Amino acid sequence: LPQLPADFPGSILVVQHMPDGFTNMFARRLDELCGLRVKEAQSGDLLQGGRVLICPGSRHLKVKRLPLGDIAVLSDEPRVNGHRPSADVLFRSVAEEFRSHAVGVLMTGMGDDGAEGLGALKKEGAMTIAQSEDSCVVYGMPKAGIERGYAIRVVALDVMSATLQAICGRN
Repeated sequence: LPQLPADFPGSILVVQHMPDGFTNMFARRLDELCGLRVKEAQSGDLLQGGRVLICPGSRHLKVKRLPLGDIAVLSDEPRVNGHRPSADVLFRSVAEEFRSHAVGVLMTGMGDDGAEGLGALKKEGAMTIAQSEDSCVVYGMPKAGIERGYAIRVVALDVMSATLQAICGRN
């Protein structure tokens, strides 16, 4: 995230498997390090270019397209893949609401959370990316998406920013 420019045109939503209470500190720290605006997500937050919303540690993050703007929606639905938040929940919501006008990125982590959601995004025509094995600390989540055939591209961490900028364009 610190490598992305402040004028990055997309809204970035992050599901991080962290406990409740840590995600707000994580968001504040990233906000200090990034040109992008970073905050812990709240229901009703607008999805805006140059803004990063970090899902709170005890909630699921979804999106909703509305006539006056696209928003984040937090949910207390049951755990998915043993997680709340779950990357699958976010990816499925983005696939349903934005279809081919989205990019899904599955990065380092244990287990297979996010793999099926990445598949839902791919099915809708969205660009799907998994982090390369050599650049992961833990390869489980990206590996699951790649092995199931859901990652259109496999990208190393050091070129992820450039890849996203090339895909999303700039203002």
